[in-house]
Amino acid sequence: MRINQNISALNSYRNLSNTNTVMGKSLEKLSSGFRINRAADDAAGLVISQGLRAQVSGLRQATRNAQDGISVVQTAEGALNEVHSMLNRMRDLAVQSVNASNDDAARGAANNEITELKDEIGRIAEATKFGTQALLDGSFGATAATSIGTITGNTITPTLLDEVTITAGGTTYTAVLDASAKSGAELAQAIQNGIRSDMVLQGDEDLAAKFTVSSAVTDVGDAEITFDFELGDTETFVVAGDVVALNATSAAATGTAAEFQVGANAGEVIEVSGINLKSLADGIVGDVLSAGSATDFITAMDGAIADVSGFRGALGAKQNRFESAINNLQVTTENLAASESRIRDTDMALEMVSFTRHQILTQAGTAMLAQANQLPQQVLRLLG
Repeated sequence: MRINQNISALNSYRNLSNTNTVMGKSLEKLSSGFRINRAADDAAGLVISQGLRAQVSGLRQATRNAQDGISVVQTAEGALNEVHSMLNRMRDLAVQSVNASNDDAARGAANNEITELKDEIGRIAEATKFGTQALLDGSFGATAATSIGTITGNTITPTLLDEVTITAGGTTYTAVLDASAKSGAELAQAIQNGIRSDMVLQGDEDLAAKFTVSSAVTDVGDAEITFDFELGDTETFVVAGDVVALNATSAAATGTAAEFQVGANAGEVIEVSGINLKSLADGIVGDVLSAGSATDFITAMDGAIADVSGFRGALGAKQNRFESAINNLQVTTENLAASESRIRDTDMALEMVSFTRHQILTQAGTAMLAQANQLPQQVLRLLG
């Protein structure tokens, strides 16, 4: 009988211990809100959940990217709206100047206003920026990059005061090198620092911020030097200098569109083509100093207005596409987040039922164990 009592007490203790363990896990799930708090809770579920979490996080960032895209488009389109107004005013002045009621003084005054408006369109082309990125000078989305030669053996010692020059947009920038031995990476850094300093000195801080020189080791162990920076679309730059093994070369800017990442995965982008308003402004030629030239200027204005209308129409279409992308991203994010929640999060109602059940079992087990411990004492009192 004593053995049976001991076995019963031991079983009660084990059951109570197991119940306490289960209740502890249940309490953890209720307090944290997660069904899976560690891999051991559900190894397969954790793997699926983490994949969905990464997807949801990427989609939320993609939504913010698309909203930034809308901001960029609106900034550019707002500037073009003002350009449209100025082009319309220039056309009105040309129409006015054709009229025979105007003398030379009146036509001269109209032509002066047109000149100022042309200059302002050019200034807007350079000054319209999102952060530090110019949007309307043709450089948005266009990058110039070229290798300018290799260094045999990955080491070079320039002669004292050797120079490397970059000529872009009619301006030449110079880097002066010292005569110390340089690896490819050290030479690239020296050229970059020198050119950037000269760009800043000449007031081209924006270009300096985007200008980099890098070095990569080729298959045969030589160093290849590469220039990389942003220029207006199709604009060329020339590299020259007297450093050994660096050949003078030129390259045109490549790429005509900026990419906005609007998906959680690689390659899910929307491209926004660059706009070269500066080129359009430079292309506005002619005057209204005579009836004949004013007539020709009306035709030129019709072409410019059509070009700007095309720019604005393309930007408006891109904005609508961004908005559609955002709507789709938000729906996808909501559905994926719900799927991840079903795997990862606690079912509070079900877990409360489980917790309450094990809480009752714990109380019952404690009472049973107390009862089992009292039986030997009762038997001893009887014997006494």
